[in-house]
Amino acid sequence: MILEYLPIFIVFGVAIIFAVAAVFSSEIFGPQRPNAEKLSTYESGMKPVGTTSERISIKYYLIAMFFIVFDLEVVFIYPWAIQFKKLFNEFGISVFISMFIFLVVLELGYLYAYKKGGFKWD
Repeated sequence: MILEYLPIFIVFGVAIIFAVAAVFSSEIFGPQRPNAEKLSTYESGMKPVGTTSERISIKYYLIAMFFIVFDLEVVFIYPWAIQFKKLFNEFGISVFISMFIFLVVLELGYLYAYKKGGFKWD
C-alpha cells in the first residue's frame, strides 16, 4: 500500500531539495559585499522617516476592506446573475434566498466601513 505512494514522496522530496537549493544558491554563489547603503531600509529612494512601531491609520485598512468587498461582489454576483434563470428553474427560490443572505452579510461590511468614516475621503 505504501509503495503506491512512493512516486509522490519522491516528487515531494525532489521539490523540497530543489527549493532549498534555489534559495541558498544565491548566498553560496552570489557576491557578498554589504555596505551601509545596502543594509538601510528602502522606502522608494527616500530616507526612512520615523520608527517601524508607528501606528497605521484605520483608513488604510478600510480601503483594503472596500477592495475585498467590491471584489467579492464581482466574483460571486456577476456569474450568479448571468445564470440566474437556469439556477432558478433548477433549484427554485432557494437560489434567491441564499444570494440575499450573502448580500446582507456583504452590506454589513459596508455599514461597518460607513460607521468608521471610510466614505469620507479627506
